[in-house]
Amino acid sequence: MTISRLFQCVAVSLLLAACKPELQPVETVAILADYTEHDIASLQTLMQKGELSSIELTRFYLDRIEAIDQNGPALNSIIEVNPDALGIAAALDAEREVSGPRGPMHGIPVVLKANIDTADKMETTAGSLALKGHRPPADAFVVAKLREAGAVILAKANLSEWANFRSDWSSSGWSSVGGQTKNPYDLARNPCGSSSGSAVAVAASLTSVGVGTETNGSVVCPSSINGIVGIKPTLGLVSRSGIIPIAHSQDTAGPMGRTVKDAAILFSAMVGRDPADPLAYSFPESLPDFSAGLSDKALNGARIGVYRNHGGAGVDARVERILEDTIETLRSLGAEIVDPVEVDREGMGSAQHEVLVYEFKADLNAYLENSGAPINNLAGIIEFNKAHADTVMPHFGQETLIEAQAKGPLTDDAYLEALAESKRIARNGIDNALETHNLDALIAPTRGTAWLTDHINGDQSTGIYSSSLAAISGYASITVPAGDILGLPIGISFIGTAYSDEKLIKLAYAFEQGGYKRRPPFKNQ
Repeated sequence: MTISRLFQCVAVSLLLAACKPELQPVETVAILADYTEHDIASLQTLMQKGELSSIELTRFYLDRIEAIDQNGPALNSIIEVNPDALGIAAALDAEREVSGPRGPMHGIPVVLKANIDTADKMETTAGSLALKGHRPPADAFVVAKLREAGAVILAKANLSEWANFRSDWSSSGWSSVGGQTKNPYDLARNPCGSSSGSAVAVAASLTSVGVGTETNGSVVCPSSINGIVGIKPTLGLVSRSGIIPIAHSQDTAGPMGRTVKDAAILFSAMVGRDPADPLAYSFPESLPDFSAGLSDKALNGARIGVYRNHGGAGVDARVERILEDTIETLRSLGAEIVDPVEVDREGMGSAQHEVLVYEFKADLNAYLENSGAPINNLAGIIEFNKAHADTVMPHFGQETLIEAQAKGPLTDDAYLEALAESKRIARNGIDNALETHNLDALIAPTRGTAWLTDHINGDQSTGIYSSSLAAISGYASITVPAGDILGLPIGISFIGTAYSDEKLIKLAYAFEQGGYKRRPPFKNQ
């Protein structure tokens, strides 16, 4: 570095300090390097060599958020930056100097979806103005796990308001707190919901990794459409306590990364037994390091079934070509392909909807009553929205909230029957397919191409989806970039049975190594 360049960088840093004093570290640093697309392993190598600090990395992402999220293309994926992020990074740098790193997440910035509780200066709103100012008294269990692993909680990401459970006419990625998040591959197109902000932030290198949540597709859909990896865990592996809910029988947080290994590293830091979560004791005693033992040979001898009758199958020949390319890649990597595999899912969707509206009322009321939220029940949320319709409902209404409010308790026969039916269909669908054909996993296109954002007609997707089986059953799935259509990413999902997360990650990693190479948006911006 030349002396003049060093002084120029310090001057820029001091100017930023004057504009944003609350975001400054203990010392001023000069940043010249470009860390877009760096994976966690390469960042840790640089930190261990003393060529990068967590402060520098955190500042890099903060500057990038300002440059292309708040300005420039204005992706609008971040609702709120953590004013303590640089201070946290500084403390972790000091700890590294004294005792070394805690693990692979030490000093690594993470963006959280804004329905995940943090006991800090950031708000937890689920994107709703009804919860503006809500600062929970405690971290969500998963946030406590991330802090324990040494992660830097960088920011809260925008989302579809109430995790896309407000209206049939909603626009994914829009919230009354955060406005509309844009797709970084085409700003006029939609990022998919509801974990849209988390996915866009990861795709555009505004963070190293991100955390989303899913009830039915809200991790895997935005991951697919924004060209990243998203893991939908087996239900219960990641605690749900401290996360604004939709439905406890399907809700889970999930990791998002630009590579399978990065998502797996984050996943390993997120899992754990939480006595506050009713599913805390239903999973295996010992959990693996999901990022360990990854090999490009994992597909050799694996039996993969092609799930052909997913939603929207056959409507887009371009997506079908990407699926065929995926099948050929899997074969070339040693996999045995069983094609087609038909899954019986008749009646699953209608039963699921009944479950969700019942559980949303019960689960949201329980959260609001116990989290110190400014409004303590669903009825109050509905009334707030009516009173502030101009700002909360400028584009679409709240008919889903009203439908949920009309439901009775979770002891109703209608709910219990729908719950049993939806689980039976989804679990039998996956398990019977795997057992009948002796399969390790199913594959299917995760979603079609990103649709144009439309605040009048709401989401107008192609109808291609395969997320419901894993979502409703509570089983594992992972989506990986598999191709693109005129630059718009398409992901392929690997779907398995309960606690097949480790196996699916290994299969997806091998496919990633031998297949399509992700094309990042906004490179070098």
